[in-house]
Amino acid sequence: GVWRQTKALLFKNCLIKCRTKKSSVQEVLFPLFFLFWLILMSMMHPHRKYGEVASTNLGTLDTSMLVNFVIGYTPPTRTAREIMKKVAFDNFEDGIITEEYLSEEELQEASAFKPSNFVGVVFNDAMSYQLRFPDSVAMSSIYTESR
Repeated sequence: GVWRQTKALLFKNCLIKCRTKKSSVQEVLFPLFFLFWLILMSMMHPHRKYGEVASTNLGTLDTSMLVNFVIGYTPPTRTAREIMKKVAFDNFEDGIITEEYLSEEELQEASAFKPSNFVGVVFNDAMSYQLRFPDSVAMSSIYTESR
């Protein structure tokens, strides 16, 4: 029955392993080598831990940089409109120009025409979003190093 077939299969596999010792040793040593390599690499580039930064008053925001600044967002839902209204008028006296787009493709096309002063916001749902910056915006060196 089943026990006899299982026993015969195990015996066959043991014979194959004994006859091919070189490949059997490689099956054991290669994962150990790669594990050692990963440990070595993680020790060469340790994670940096930053201490707490005390709360400080950063002063007023320089709104001269935000003149003619456009924030495009999609999809135009009621929640997204409320959020963008708060962003535009509650935090800045003059307000920021907000534009709504029906799809993410329209948002990308608009960002191609206004690359210097345009930021896109794509709302995934009521609690999460993604920012779309034009290619000309430089990434912060703080985050580039940790990638």
